[in-house]
Amino acid sequence: MITEKRRLGDFGEDAAAKYLKKKRYKILCRNYSNKYGEIDIIAKYKRDIIFVEVKTRPDSVFGTPAEAVTYTKRQKIFKCAKWYMAENNIDRGARFDVIEVYAELVGEKYRLKEINHIEGAFEVNDTYL
Repeated sequence: MITEKRRLGDFGEDAAAKYLKKKRYKILCRNYSNKYGEIDIIAKYKRDIIFVEVKTRPDSVFGTPAEAVTYTKRQKIFKCAKWYMAENNIDRGARFDVIEVYAELVGEKYRLKEINHIEGAFEVNDTYL
């Protein structure tokens, strides 16, 4: 059975993917995972590969969604991205974005309230890898 938290997360990832497509990003992969972790969306924009972490919340009462992307989560994303790039022979610029999705439950369905795209939300630092 799918939990309400998972339903909210899936809604947010779908909304983020639609948002990126509208902005002319090409979605390469969704929910990519390897032994290091998982990346919600991998996209290409111009010549760059964009690794996107999507965080969905009903509000920011307990902090913004981006604040939930902790140091430990960033480390996992970096390692996972490095593996993806090696696995796909990609040797070009990469960027790490966070998309905050705010949604509310209306009846039995979620409704998008707001999307906040934080480009370059964090950077690779070799000490992380």
